[in-house]
Amino acid sequence: MKLRFAVIGYGFIGRRHVDTLKSFEESDCVAVCDINRARLDEVKKIYPDMEVYDNADELLKRTDIDGVIICEKPAAISVAEFDEMMAETERAEVTFTVHQQRRYDKDFQSVKACYDKRLVGDIYTIQSSLYGYNGNMHDWHVYKDEGGGMLYDWGVHLIDQILYMVDSRLVSIYADIRNVINKEVDDYFKIILRFENQVTAEIELGTYFLSDRPDWFERHWYVGGNKGSMYADKFYPEGKIVRTTKLLENVAGEQEKSAASYGPTRSFGVPAPGLIVTEEIPHPDSEQVEYFRNYFKAMRGEAEFIVKPSEVRRVLAVMEACRESSMTMKSIDFE
Repeated sequence: MKLRFAVIGYGFIGRRHVDTLKSFEESDCVAVCDINRARLDEVKKIYPDMEVYDNADELLKRTDIDGVIICEKPAAISVAEFDEMMAETERAEVTFTVHQQRRYDKDFQSVKACYDKRLVGDIYTIQSSLYGYNGNMHDWHVYKDEGGGMLYDWGVHLIDQILYMVDSRLVSIYADIRNVINKEVDDYFKIILRFENQVTAEIELGTYFLSDRPDWFERHWYVGGNKGSMYADKFYPEGKIVRTTKLLENVAGEQEKSAASYGPTRSFGVPAPGLIVTEEIPHPDSEQVEYFRNYFKAMRGEAEFIVKPSEVRRVLAVMEACRESSMTMKSIDFE
């Protein structure tokens, strides 16, 4: 028997959810709710048999629906709001999870494989960045009280990726959050997360972060370890694992007369031929639709939900600490 779902919010991601739910044998989407009448008209053109609503309360009166997807992010604006939501779901005895589909992004899965398999040895730094050039945002994204801004929009994903990957207690948080172009909501942030296992993660996003290099925009990762480094660019990642065939010898004594123009700090000189070698980065077979496959398995009792409420709450707590750090210009102790 198919699980019958409703989708609240028929924007970009709402359209994808409806199509995805209808693509599985285990599920169907039977109702859509949106306050925009034009979007509901669009639904009826594509799916004539779909029930549509412009009021969520009316939709939720139905007793023949097994699940509802609410298309908004983050899951809550604050930890306190999220705790209220969890209390209600426990009272109603319903399941709850959050669609953190970017855990399945190919670029992230590539970096996670490097981290999990220690492909560059003991990792000390992970850098995750996303840059754009348009500056201004649009629609509800420009309003703070509607959950706008890049920390809520993309930060919720980028932070979740780091916390999901780094298996350690998070010790401290420092953040710089700015309104560079937009007046009301943030469009730039840099977040530094220090973990108990000595990994430091840096997350940087800018919607007006410019360069004339054609490969500058989109997605970038850098992972540094004591056995090499890894870089990966773009959402369908292009990159390398980079190693050295030997380390610079540390020999005490008088500087050679033939020393290069960069002097004794030879670590920053031009590498000798054959010193730098590369390997291909991992390319795990991963698709965002895997989130739904996990969901159906969990509903059948065959697996755990990949995204747990405690993990969602932790991300929200980190975002709150980021805002506090940015306002006070101080590092925040955490966990």
